[in-house]
Amino acid sequence: MHLDLNSLGLNSIDPKIIIGAVIVLVIALVAIALAVHQRRKKTAKLRSHFGSEYDRAVLAHGSRQKAESQLAELETRVKDLKLRDLTIAEHDKFLAEWQAAQARFVDFPRSAVTEADELVANLMVARGYPVSNFDRRAADISVNHPRLVQNYRFAHAVVVRPAGADATTEELRAAMLHFRTLFDELLIAQTAGEVRAA
Repeated sequence: MHLDLNSLGLNSIDPKIIIGAVIVLVIALVAIALAVHQRRKKTAKLRSHFGSEYDRAVLAHGSRQKAESQLAELETRVKDLKLRDLTIAEHDKFLAEWQAAQARFVDFPRSAVTEADELVANLMVARGYPVSNFDRRAADISVNHPRLVQNYRFAHAVVVRPAGADATTEELRAAMLHFRTLFDELLIAQTAGEVRAA
C-alpha cells in the first residue's frame, strides 16, 4: 500500500508552519513540566512545614489540591494576624498561673488539665490569636508551631471527653505535658521578641 502525500494535502504545507507547530508544542511541554515542578515544590514545602498536619488536611479535605489550598489560605490568614509580645507583667501572670495549675495536678489531675487547656487558650488570645473554637485555634497554631499541634489536639481531646469516658492518669499526665510544651513555646516566642528588642 502506498501513501500519496499529495492526496492528503501534506505536500503543500509550508515548512514554516511545521516549525511553528513544533515550537508551540515544545513551549507547551515546557510549560506543563514547569507547572508540574512548581506543584511538586509547593507540595514539598507545605508537607515539610506542616508535617503530620499536612496529612491530616489531605484526609479531611479528600484531596491534596484542596488541602494545599486550605493550608496556603491558613498561612496567609495567620500572617495577617496582629500577633504581639506579652508585657512582662502578662508574662509573669501567665507563668504563675501555669505553676499553680501544675502544682494542683498531683491532687486534682483532671481539673489541672482542664485549667491548662484554658490557660493555653487564654495565652493565645493574649498573644493576638482570635477568640474562636478549638479547631480554629489548632489550625492557627499549626502555622507557627506545626510540630506541636497534633499533641495539642490529643491533650484537648482528653479534656473534652464525655462523662463516663474518664482519662487514665497516664493520659492526663501526657495531656499536661503537651499543654506545657505549647505553653512554653508561646512564652519563648514572646521572650525571644523581648530579647531582640533589648
